Amino acid sequence: MTQHFIVIGNPIAHSKSPEIHSLFGAQAGLDISYQRQYCPDDAASFTAVIEAFFHGGGVGANVTVPFKQVAYECCAARGGLSEHAKVAGAVNTLLLNPTLLTKGVSPAEALYGDNTDGQGLVNHTKRLDWSLQGARVAIIGAGGAARGVVLPLIEAGIGELTISNRTLSKATNLVNELSHASPAINDKQIQTCRTVDLSGEFDIIINATSIGLSGETLPLADQLNCHYAYDMMYGRELPFLQHFAARGAQVSDGYGMLIGQAALSFERWTGHVIDVVQATETLQAQ
Repeated sequence: MTQHFIVIGNPIAHSKSPEIHSLFGAQAGLDISYQRQYCPDDAASFTAVIEAFFHGGGVGANVTVPFKQVAYECCAARGGLSEHAKVAGAVNTLLLNPTLLTKGVSPAEALYGDNTDGQGLVNHTKRLDWSLQGARVAIIGAGGAARGVVLPLIEAGIGELTISNRTLSKATNLVNELSHASPAINDKQIQTCRTVDLSGEFDIIINATSIGLSGETLPLADQLNCHYAYDMMYGRELPFLQHFAARGAQVSDGYGMLIGQAALSFERWTGHVIDVVQATETLQAQ
Protein backbone atom coordinates (compact mmCIF):
# COMPACT_ATOMS: atom_id res chain seq x y z
CA MET A 1 0.00 0.00 0.00
CA THR A 2 1.28 3.45 -0.91
CA GLN A 3 2.39 5.65 1.99
CA HIS A 4 1.65 9.35 1.47
CA PHE A 5 3.87 12.30 2.43
CA ILE A 6 3.91 16.02 1.63
CA VAL A 7 6.03 19.12 2.07
CA ILE A 8 4.08 22.28 2.88
CA GLY A 9 5.31 25.78 2.11
CA ASN A 10 4.79 29.08 0.34
CA PRO A 11 6.46 29.21 -2.13
CA ILE A 12 6.94 25.48 -2.67
CA ALA A 13 7.51 24.82 -6.40
CA HIS A 14 11.31 24.98 -5.92
CA SER A 15 11.41 22.28 -3.21
CA LYS A 16 13.75 19.35 -3.86
CA SER A 17 12.06 17.24 -1.19
CA PRO A 18 9.96 15.07 -3.55
CA GLU A 19 13.06 13.96 -5.47
CA ILE A 20 14.99 13.33 -2.25
CA HIS A 21 12.29 11.32 -0.53
CA SER A 22 11.40 9.36 -3.65
CA LEU A 23 15.02 8.22 -3.72
CA PHE A 24 14.80 7.33 -0.01
CA GLY A 25 11.65 5.32 -0.68
CA ALA A 26 13.38 3.37 -3.46
CA GLN A 27 16.40 2.73 -1.25
CA ALA A 28 14.15 1.46 1.55
CA GLY A 29 12.01 -0.62 -0.81
CA LEU A 30 8.84 1.27 0.10
CA ASP A 31 5.97 2.38 -2.12
CA ILE A 32 5.63 6.08 -1.32
CA SER A 33 4.07 9.20 -2.78
CA TYR A 34 5.66 12.50 -1.77
CA GLN A 35 4.09 15.71 -3.08
CA ARG A 36 4.59 19.45 -2.83
CA GLN A 37 1.68 21.20 -1.10
CA TYR A 38 1.19 24.93 -1.59
CA CYS A 39 -0.64 26.66 1.27
CA PRO A 40 -1.87 30.26 1.65
CA ASP A 41 0.25 32.16 4.15
CA ASP A 42 -2.01 32.07 7.22
CA ALA A 43 -2.32 29.78 10.22
CA ALA A 44 -5.92 28.78 9.55
CA SER A 45 -5.11 27.54 6.05
CA PHE A 46 -2.07 25.63 7.29
CA THR A 47 -4.10 23.93 10.01
CA ALA A 48 -6.84 23.01 7.55
CA VAL A 49 -4.33 21.47 5.11
CA ILE A 50 -2.60 19.45 7.82
CA GLU A 51 -5.82 18.17 9.34
CA ALA A 52 -7.17 17.11 5.94
CA PHE A 53 -3.89 15.37 5.04
CA PHE A 54 -3.66 13.30 8.23
CA HIS A 55 -7.39 12.57 8.36
CA GLY A 56 -7.00 11.21 4.83
CA GLY A 57 -4.37 8.69 5.92
CA GLY A 58 -1.20 10.74 5.42
CA VAL A 59 1.86 9.37 7.20
CA GLY A 60 4.15 12.38 7.52
CA ALA A 61 4.75 15.94 6.40
CA ASN A 62 7.70 18.26 6.10
CA VAL A 63 7.20 21.94 6.88
CA THR A 64 9.18 24.75 5.29
CA VAL A 65 8.93 28.56 5.29
CA PRO A 66 6.86 30.34 6.41
CA PHE A 67 5.08 27.69 8.49
CA LYS A 68 7.68 26.22 10.88
CA GLN A 69 6.56 28.38 13.81
CA VAL A 70 2.88 27.81 13.00
CA ALA A 71 3.52 24.06 13.02
CA TYR A 72 5.27 24.43 16.38
CA GLU A 73 2.26 26.16 17.94
CA CYS A 74 -0.09 23.60 16.44
CA CYS A 75 1.82 20.63 17.86
CA ALA A 76 2.42 22.28 21.23
CA ALA A 77 -1.36 22.51 21.66
CA ARG A 78 -2.01 18.94 20.44
CA GLY A 79 0.16 15.84 20.21
CA GLY A 80 3.41 17.25 21.54
CA LEU A 81 6.94 18.23 20.55
CA SER A 82 10.38 16.62 20.55
CA GLU A 83 13.11 18.20 22.67
CA HIS A 84 14.81 19.54 19.53
CA ALA A 85 11.58 21.15 18.35
CA LYS A 86 10.97 22.71 21.76
CA VAL A 87 14.41 24.31 21.83
CA ALA A 88 14.32 25.36 18.17
CA GLY A 89 10.87 26.89 18.57
CA ALA A 90 10.08 25.47 15.15
CA VAL A 91 8.89 22.23 13.52
CA ASN A 92 10.04 20.88 10.17
CA THR A 93 8.71 17.31 10.58
CA LEU A 94 5.13 16.33 11.37
CA LEU A 95 3.86 12.89 12.29
CA LEU A 96 1.17 11.40 14.51
CA ASN A 97 1.72 10.60 18.19
CA PRO A 98 1.07 6.82 18.32
CA THR A 99 0.36 6.84 22.06
CA LEU A 100 -2.49 9.27 21.59
CA LEU A 101 -3.84 7.36 18.59
CA THR A 102 -4.08 4.17 20.64
CA LYS A 103 -6.16 6.11 23.15
CA GLY A 104 -8.66 7.01 20.45
CA VAL A 105 -7.53 10.59 19.90
CA SER A 106 -8.27 11.82 16.37
CA PRO A 107 -5.36 12.39 13.95
CA ALA A 108 -6.03 16.14 14.04
CA GLU A 109 -5.41 16.17 17.80
CA ALA A 110 -2.44 13.77 17.72
CA LEU A 111 -0.08 15.94 15.64
CA TYR A 112 3.51 15.60 16.88
CA GLY A 113 6.35 17.88 15.80
CA ASP A 114 10.10 17.35 15.48
CA ASN A 115 12.95 19.46 14.17
CA THR A 116 15.71 17.62 12.28
CA ASP A 117 17.53 20.64 10.80
CA GLY A 118 20.29 20.95 13.40
CA GLN A 119 20.84 17.22 13.61
CA GLY A 120 21.10 17.17 9.82
CA LEU A 121 23.91 19.73 9.97
CA VAL A 122 25.77 17.85 12.71
CA ASN A 123 25.51 14.57 10.81
CA HIS A 124 26.82 16.26 7.66
CA THR A 125 29.90 17.61 9.46
CA LYS A 126 30.57 14.06 10.67
CA ARG A 127 30.37 12.77 7.09
CA LEU A 128 32.85 15.50 6.13
CA ASP A 129 35.11 14.19 8.92
CA TRP A 130 35.04 17.56 10.68
CA SER A 131 35.44 16.78 14.38
CA LEU A 132 33.02 18.58 16.70
CA GLN A 133 34.31 17.03 19.92
CA GLY A 134 35.86 19.87 21.94
CA ALA A 135 35.67 22.20 18.94
CA ARG A 136 35.63 25.97 19.19
CA VAL A 137 32.57 26.97 17.15
CA ALA A 138 31.12 30.29 16.04
CA ILE A 139 27.67 30.83 14.56
CA ILE A 140 26.93 33.96 12.54
CA GLY A 141 23.26 34.89 12.82
CA ALA A 142 20.71 34.72 15.63
CA GLY A 143 17.52 33.83 13.80
CA GLY A 144 15.59 30.61 13.46
CA ALA A 145 18.35 28.79 11.56
CA ALA A 146 20.87 29.47 14.33
CA ARG A 147 18.38 28.56 17.04
CA GLY A 148 17.82 25.13 15.52
CA VAL A 149 21.48 24.06 15.54
CA VAL A 150 22.65 25.09 19.02
CA LEU A 151 21.34 22.07 20.97
CA PRO A 152 22.56 19.48 18.42
CA LEU A 153 26.02 21.10 18.44
CA ILE A 154 26.16 20.98 22.24
CA GLU A 155 24.97 17.36 22.21
CA ALA A 156 27.80 16.61 19.74
CA GLY A 157 30.33 17.70 22.37
CA ILE A 158 31.62 21.06 21.15
CA GLY A 159 33.95 22.83 23.55
CA GLU A 160 33.09 26.51 23.11
CA LEU A 161 30.34 28.42 21.31
CA THR A 162 30.12 32.03 20.21
CA ILE A 163 26.97 33.45 18.62
CA SER A 164 27.40 36.67 16.68
CA ASN A 165 24.83 38.91 15.04
CA ARG A 166 24.76 42.34 13.48
CA THR A 167 22.57 43.39 16.42
CA LEU A 168 24.16 42.23 19.68
CA SER A 169 20.90 42.28 21.64
CA LYS A 170 19.36 39.69 19.31
CA ALA A 171 22.24 37.28 19.94
CA THR A 172 22.04 37.87 23.70
CA ASN A 173 18.29 37.35 23.75
CA LEU A 174 18.67 34.12 21.79
CA VAL A 175 21.11 32.69 24.32
CA ASN A 176 18.82 33.65 27.20
CA GLU A 177 15.85 31.98 25.52
CA LEU A 178 17.79 28.82 24.71
CA SER A 179 19.13 28.44 28.26
CA HIS A 180 15.57 28.57 29.57
CA ALA A 181 14.36 26.10 26.93
CA SER A 182 16.83 23.30 27.74
CA PRO A 183 18.92 22.37 30.81
CA ALA A 184 21.61 21.16 28.40
CA ILE A 185 22.28 24.75 27.31
CA ASN A 186 24.28 26.83 29.79
CA ASP A 187 24.20 30.52 28.93
CA LYS A 188 27.44 31.04 30.87
CA GLN A 189 29.28 28.85 28.34
CA ILE A 190 28.07 30.73 25.26
CA GLN A 191 29.65 34.00 24.23
CA THR A 192 27.91 36.67 22.15
CA CYS A 193 29.20 39.56 20.07
CA ARG A 194 28.41 41.68 17.05
CA THR A 195 29.36 40.04 13.75
CA VAL A 196 31.83 42.82 12.98
CA ASP A 197 33.58 42.12 16.32
CA LEU A 198 33.88 38.35 15.82
CA SER A 199 37.61 37.58 15.63
CA GLY A 200 40.20 34.99 16.48
CA GLU A 201 40.77 31.38 15.49
CA PHE A 202 37.86 28.93 15.41
CA ASP A 203 37.67 25.30 14.46
CA ILE A 204 34.33 25.79 12.71
CA ILE A 205 32.39 28.90 11.69
CA ILE A 206 28.78 28.42 10.59
CA ASN A 207 26.89 31.01 8.58
CA ALA A 208 23.26 30.77 9.69
CA THR A 209 22.15 33.86 7.75
CA SER A 210 20.76 34.05 4.23
CA ILE A 211 22.91 37.05 3.32
CA GLY A 212 24.92 35.16 0.71
CA LEU A 213 21.79 34.49 -1.34
CA SER A 214 21.09 38.21 -1.73
CA GLY A 215 24.56 39.05 -3.01
CA GLU A 216 25.53 40.86 0.18
CA THR A 217 28.68 40.04 2.11
CA LEU A 218 29.05 39.67 5.84
CA PRO A 219 31.15 42.25 7.73
CA LEU A 220 33.92 39.82 8.65
CA ALA A 221 37.02 40.96 10.56
CA ASP A 222 40.47 40.45 9.05
CA GLN A 223 41.48 38.69 12.27
CA LEU A 224 38.77 36.02 11.89
CA ASN A 225 39.97 32.58 10.77
CA CYS A 226 38.86 28.95 10.92
CA HIS A 227 39.77 25.43 9.87
CA TYR A 228 36.28 24.72 8.53
CA ALA A 229 33.56 27.05 7.20
CA TYR A 230 29.96 25.91 6.76
CA ASP A 231 27.18 27.88 5.06
CA MET A 232 23.67 26.60 5.73
CA MET A 233 22.57 27.96 2.33
CA TYR A 234 23.20 26.08 -0.92
CA GLY A 235 22.52 26.22 -4.64
CA ARG A 236 24.88 28.98 -5.75
CA GLU A 237 28.30 30.51 -5.18
CA LEU A 238 28.40 31.78 -1.60
CA PRO A 239 30.68 34.72 -0.68
CA PHE A 240 31.08 33.43 2.89
CA LEU A 241 32.63 30.19 1.65
CA GLN A 242 34.73 31.93 -0.98
CA HIS A 243 36.14 34.21 1.73
CA PHE A 244 37.33 31.39 3.97
CA ALA A 245 38.42 29.09 1.14
CA ALA A 246 40.80 31.86 0.08
CA ARG A 247 42.22 31.75 3.62
CA GLY A 248 42.87 28.01 3.39
CA ALA A 249 39.82 26.67 5.21
CA GLN A 250 37.89 23.58 4.16
CA VAL A 251 34.37 24.68 3.21
CA SER A 252 30.93 23.24 2.59
CA ASP A 253 27.49 24.54 1.70
CA GLY A 254 24.28 23.23 3.26
CA TYR A 255 23.22 20.73 0.60
CA GLY A 256 24.42 17.85 2.76
CA MET A 257 22.41 19.28 5.65
CA LEU A 258 19.32 19.29 3.41
CA ILE A 259 19.80 15.59 2.65
CA GLY A 260 20.62 14.83 6.27
CA GLN A 261 17.57 16.48 7.79
CA ALA A 262 15.37 14.79 5.17
CA ALA A 263 16.85 11.38 6.01
CA LEU A 264 16.08 11.90 9.69
CA SER A 265 12.48 12.88 8.86
CA PHE A 266 12.14 9.74 6.73
CA GLU A 267 13.48 7.64 9.59
CA ARG A 268 10.97 9.19 12.04
CA TRP A 269 8.11 8.31 9.68
CA THR A 270 9.11 4.86 8.45
CA GLY A 271 11.76 3.46 10.79
CA HIS A 272 14.16 3.03 7.84
CA VAL A 273 17.71 4.37 8.21
CA ILE A 274 18.93 5.90 4.95
CA ASP A 275 22.42 5.51 3.51
CA VAL A 276 22.90 9.27 3.17
CA VAL A 277 26.28 9.05 1.40
CA GLN A 278 24.83 6.83 -1.31
CA ALA A 279 21.71 8.99 -1.62
CA THR A 280 23.77 12.18 -1.90
CA GLU A 281 25.97 10.71 -4.64
CA THR A 282 22.87 9.64 -6.61
CA LEU A 283 21.16 13.04 -6.23
CA GLN A 284 24.31 14.93 -7.25
CA ALA A 285 24.69 12.71 -10.31
CA GLN A 286 21.11 13.53 -11.31
